[in-house]
Amino acid sequence: MQSPSPTILVINPNSSEIVTEGLRTALSGFSFPGGPIIECLTIKEGPPGVVTQRHVDEAALHTAAVIESRPDAAAYVLACYSQPGLDLARSITTRPVYGIQDAGVLSALALADMFGVIAVAEASIPRHLRNLRRLGVDQRLAGEVALEGSVSVAESGHGEESYGLLLAAARKLKGLGAGAIVLGCAGMSGHRKRLEDEVGCAVIDPTQAAVAMAFGNLVTGTA
Repeated sequence: MQSPSPTILVINPNSSEIVTEGLRTALSGFSFPGGPIIECLTIKEGPPGVVTQRHVDEAALHTAAVIESRPDAAAYVLACYSQPGLDLARSITTRPVYGIQDAGVLSALALADMFGVIAVAEASIPRHLRNLRRLGVDQRLAGEVALEGSVSVAESGHGEESYGLLLAAARKLKGLGAGAIVLGCAGMSGHRKRLEDEVGCAVIDPTQAAVAMAFGNLVTGTA
């Protein structure tokens, strides 16, 4: 009897089902018969967007509770650029847990000498930079810029207004020397391909990058 396909559980720590639906669309290309199942889940108790440190800390506990309730998953992806609860999650499960900032940055470093990051809000940047120092890759950051406008996490991947803001940020980062650009929010995934085509350099959806790592490890049997 054939064993069931393993599940990669992609956790959206905010309460926006719009963001989660965008993740499902962005990850649809990974599915094939007999391959790992990719399940995207919304934490309804989470904030509408993980922007402040308080949001991060509260989302960490919600994320840990989800992981504890889903021991059936073969791997977990924290689909928020602030990676709420990454260390906590790894302390409560022996299954691999992937943070999308780590995955997105590592993917960018595989493609270019210098990379840039687009953040939804200026307040998120110091938190992101702390993690780059933890990874030891901050010297290869060309820059991180926030969108110059009031755009929510849910809005960041939809519509012409948010696309225009992402395009301006991407062009600024390319001018600073970025050879690859990481979208610093899971909600931005809807604009990735169009942005890459117009800017003319690699644009990385970090959730796709994290799922690709989990997917590769499961398919090769190293997870």
